[in-house]
Amino acid sequence: MNERVERLRSRSLEAAPSVSIERAQLLTGFYRDNLGKWSQPVLRAKAFHHLCAEKTVFIGEDELIVGERGHQPKATPTYPEVSCHSVEDLEILSSRAMTSYAVDEEDIATYDREVIPFWHGLTLREKMFDNLPEEWRRAFEAGIFTEFMEQRAPGHTVADGKIYSKGLLDFKKEIAGAISALDFAADREALAKREQLEAMDIAADAAILYAERHADRAEELAESEKDPQRRKELERIAEVCRRVPANPPQNFWEALQTYWFYHLGVITELNGWDAFNPGHFDQHLGPFFDRDLESGALTRDQAKELVSCLWVKFNNHPATPKVGVTAAESGTYTDFANINLAGQTADGSDGVNDVSYLMLEVIDELHLLQPSNNIQLSSKTPEPFLEAALEVIRKGYGFPSIFNSDAVVEELSRQGKSLVDALEGGTSGCVEAGAFGKEAYILTGYFNLPKLLELALNDGVDPRTGTQLGPKTGAAEDFESFDQLFAAWRAQVEHFVGIKHRGNQIIERLYAQWAPAPFLSLIIDDCIATGRDYNDGGARYNTSYIQGVGIGSITDCLSAIKHHVFDEATFSMDALLEALGNDFEGAEILRQRLLNKTPRYGNDDDRADEIMVQC
Repeated sequence: MNERVERLRSRSLEAAPSVSIERAQLLTGFYRDNLGKWSQPVLRAKAFHHLCAEKTVFIGEDELIVGERGHQPKATPTYPEVSCHSVEDLEILSSRAMTSYAVDEEDIATYDREVIPFWHGLTLREKMFDNLPEEWRRAFEAGIFTEFMEQRAPGHTVADGKIYSKGLLDFKKEIAGAISALDFAADREALAKREQLEAMDIAADAAILYAERHADRAEELAESEKDPQRRKELERIAEVCRRVPANPPQNFWEALQTYWFYHLGVITELNGWDAFNPGHFDQHLGPFFDRDLESGALTRDQAKELVSCLWVKFNNHPATPKVGVTAAESGTYTDFANINLAGQTADGSDGVNDVSYLMLEVIDELHLLQPSNNIQLSSKTPEPFLEAALEVIRKGYGFPSIFNSDAVVEELSRQGKSLVDALEGGTSGCVEAGAFGKEAYILTGYFNLPKLLELALNDGVDPRTGTQLGPKTGAAEDFESFDQLFAAWRAQVEHFVGIKHRGNQIIERLYAQWAPAPFLSLIIDDCIATGRDYNDGGARYNTSYIQGVGIGSITDCLSAIKHHVFDEATFSMDALLEALGNDFEGAEILRQRLLNKTPRYGNDDDRADEIMVQC
């Protein structure tokens, strides 16, 4: 890496993650003055416009790609309209030993005085818990499942190529056409569609304004800059920001900055779980790279420097911190923006280009936590590219990861996506497969499969609390065969999947009603065409995930029970210990059965205690 990139990388690594309350203050003031004046989509769009007009514009020393999520690098905003941090949350985040976020004491006092009182009773999280049924809340509190969207909005969304062939002014023309085509006589939803489309139009203006403010700032800095070379760079930054994202990019630099403004827009609007993803970044940038090199407007080293500058911007963005118990017990700085390299193009041909190799070099040289990156390995991927990727992987960075592109395309096709949409799709976040630029990813939380085996062994009773939580499917001593036990576990799974699914429907409707995302909807097919928000089923494909966890543990649990309990005529504690070892995650489940003291197992409670660990 060159000296500029070394300096930017060092600053990014040295900067301490912090919480910025600027967004929360701006949003609180706007809602206090305007709540109830407009429809919810228009209110959200105008709030986004207010943020883009007022939030701090940061352009740092040496930067070529500009724009930060917070008021400075590594500062992450909060989103009180979704879930409002308490004073205790902020103090925990500031003081916890691992993955801490610095929070200024004065900011905590301001939050306590201005933000928290206003949002009490108005947050989406409170609306959820007020509307979800008792059966859902009991299962949630027992740890049967989690819910991502009680703290963060739907995420893992991915850009496709249209943001490089269209500018926001082009999207505004599409919106105007969609509004003029509304049939108020025949379509009972025409008014709601018009409000949503007008909100998208306002959001487009907001992003254009935000870019122009960066151009203004770059020009201000250029006027006082003593170094002629840096003055020239700032003038070029201003030129780029005047053009994109209002218009489609014309060159490599503009294409990179275009993506970054869309990225900032999406994560400023809502705190998606996880961050916005670039998708097939090498394929999107390839034509700009080739044209600039051919015309002499850019050298390969200059292109690599620009990509490196963008890599640092990703690393400047720690994930939005959680609230409540997850603020105390869970945390990561990674926001899981994931870049796909290689793969296949829309016509099924090999997707590797010169930018693919260039990005591998950047990944290797910068060795940063973010952005996540992967190669989509298909039967058409050339051997030299695979070898180049393996040279990076062998160094133990954990990047890039490898996914089977052919399998991803097959999976998406089986889900009903068109072949072209499947080929243009890939993997994002941490990690889901989807159709890039065309799919809404609704991640609804983890589903605890081992916990349900615990219920199945206890006739639906939670042994931690003694509460009848699930259906009565029999206790451990009632099962005469493994098939009976498995059927009981399956019944528990089906029962709680039903509860989770019903809760999902409520939560998704609350997001559609209270937290539309008009800016994100702009760039996801077919939200403009349908006049519906991303959070209201407007995307071409809408996918909800209930993410089963503990699959390895439940497999071990069931296998051990089948072999050592049902398949063997006589139970042997020594054999069990030898087979499982003291670290077996399912030991607590077996221990619960042992403690039933059935004739098959005897009364060896002390030996059972030796293998007990929390499942």
